[in-house]
Amino acid sequence: MWTTCFLFSVGSIAAAIIFTLVINKIKFADDKRRLKLFKSLLVGVFFASVFMFYPIRSVASEATLLGNLRAFLLAVFNAMQVYTIGCEFDMVEKSMAFCPDWLDELYMTWVTVLFVLAPVFTFGFILSLFKNLSAYLKYFCAYFKDTYVFSELNDKSLALANDLRRKKKDAAIIFTDVFEDNEENIYELIENAKEIGAICFKKDMLVIDFKNHSVNKGIYFFAIGNNETENLNQSLKLIENYRERSNTHIYVFSAKIESEILLTSVDKGKIKVRRINNVQSLVNRVLYEGGEILFESAAKTSDGTKNISAVVIGMGRHGTEMVKALAWFGQMDGYSLEINAFDKDPLAEEKFIATAPELMSPDYNGVTIDGEAQYKITIHPGIDVESISFVKEIAKLRNATYVIVALGNDDVNVNTSINLRMYFERMKIHPVIQTIVYNSQQRKALCGIKNYGNQEYDIDFIGDVESSYTEDVIIDSELEEKALEIHMKWGEEEEFWTYEYNYRSSMASAIHMRARIKCGIPGAEKKEEELTPEERDIIEVLEHRRWNAYMRAEGYVYSGSKDKSSRNDLAKMHHDLIDYTSLDEEEKRKDSRVGTG
Repeated sequence: MWTTCFLFSVGSIAAAIIFTLVINKIKFADDKRRLKLFKSLLVGVFFASVFMFYPIRSVASEATLLGNLRAFLLAVFNAMQVYTIGCEFDMVEKSMAFCPDWLDELYMTWVTVLFVLAPVFTFGFILSLFKNLSAYLKYFCAYFKDTYVFSELNDKSLALANDLRRKKKDAAIIFTDVFEDNEENIYELIENAKEIGAICFKKDMLVIDFKNHSVNKGIYFFAIGNNETENLNQSLKLIENYRERSNTHIYVFSAKIESEILLTSVDKGKIKVRRINNVQSLVNRVLYEGGEILFESAAKTSDGTKNISAVVIGMGRHGTEMVKALAWFGQMDGYSLEINAFDKDPLAEEKFIATAPELMSPDYNGVTIDGEAQYKITIHPGIDVESISFVKEIAKLRNATYVIVALGNDDVNVNTSINLRMYFERMKIHPVIQTIVYNSQQRKALCGIKNYGNQEYDIDFIGDVESSYTEDVIIDSELEEKALEIHMKWGEEEEFWTYEYNYRSSMASAIHMRARIKCGIPGAEKKEEELTPEERDIIEVLEHRRWNAYMRAEGYVYSGSKDKSSRNDLAKMHHDLIDYTSLDEEEKRKDSRVGTG
């Protein structure tokens, strides 16, 4: 019995370790909530102690069913005492006379190990409880403060929290679902969170009750985990829990289409909900803050106009969104637009056409029609950036003026952009090159890079975490404010926040309006009532061209009739997707009303 119990005791510890490794690999391979080894060993040490005490207690018990049961219960009792340092070691020593001689010394050593291990785990458990209590006390002291609650501690949430701390010294910043692993990355994140005075809870954001917070102070929830589905589920639950609380804001970080549909349809009560599509946010920001560079770098043509020749490398989410955005952003009087996009997926073109069929229709793509969107989009599928085919195709673009690299990997993006600069230098042209680099430290190191000959590569690195996750971008966006002003010309504010169709459309209008002013379009800086007849004609035609390209980029097609009743948003069919001259006068006036300041 002594030998069997000794093996079971040692095996309990080994089983705890193996179980943790296996369950994490199988069940939680892609989940941040991994089973903690500490918890498994806490249980393992307890069972190891029970098995260790059982033969010791059996010595003084009768060899009957009740005697064995009494020995087992006393073994459980002694195991509990070990955790509280309440078990006498003398009792163990006295019973060792009944242990086999060959096992005596080994058994005593193992007993000593368990006597030391158990209190250590007790101390760790108490410390863990104290940390949670400390977090609750800190939150209690923040009752009268605006509070920013993050669903997860990661590089994105920390970047936003850092920016908020710089601008809002007195605000309370809370991270939830924080587990102090030994992994270097999470350790550094926790240390950085402590430096800004953040409160860290181990519990999930949904478990902690924030309802008792001062109603005069705002609570801002950020569902900002790496799992977009989980972000959506958390947000829906938060809406359910806090629907009747005023001064409550929820920011959902998800680019998935189902998040748009579900968040639009759910009853939000008094809560303001915003979906943050980081892909679209970056594209909008690039075009709003510096999109005029596309027009400034455009090449003069023989007929006196200027040609924008844009090249998009990579047709993932960022690349696809940029092609669509360039189609409407590039609609400008005095400019022609061509877009070449490359991707190694052999079905890249077919997939893009499926999302925006009329945008790529031969009736519009590459065709010049008065009062219509004018552009030429070419998708080059099945071409790897590391292949000679790519080099040959790039060599054909001798008029390239703007390039964006979005291949989904920082290292690949950087290498590709450097190679592109080399290819274009050989062609004696110097287009603008923008490259997405997610890592902020890497982006800072890359700014102003030169070769061994002290020649600058002149590459603009965009999209890093620190610049993408700030209060100005996520919460108090100037672009968003301008878009709301445009929306209010024809709708209610609630509809702007509730329906993404309104939100996205107004954002695009605000972006293009700023570009029109930068490009000096007559009347672009004026209010509608200040326009001359000539300026009104210019603004209305240009705005309708932009709107047509935008709607087609969103997947809309012509409804087949100019009758308003033919519009069907479920089918993405619109009656106004026609050239400007075919519009009735009422619809033309909408273009000048929306297209002016």
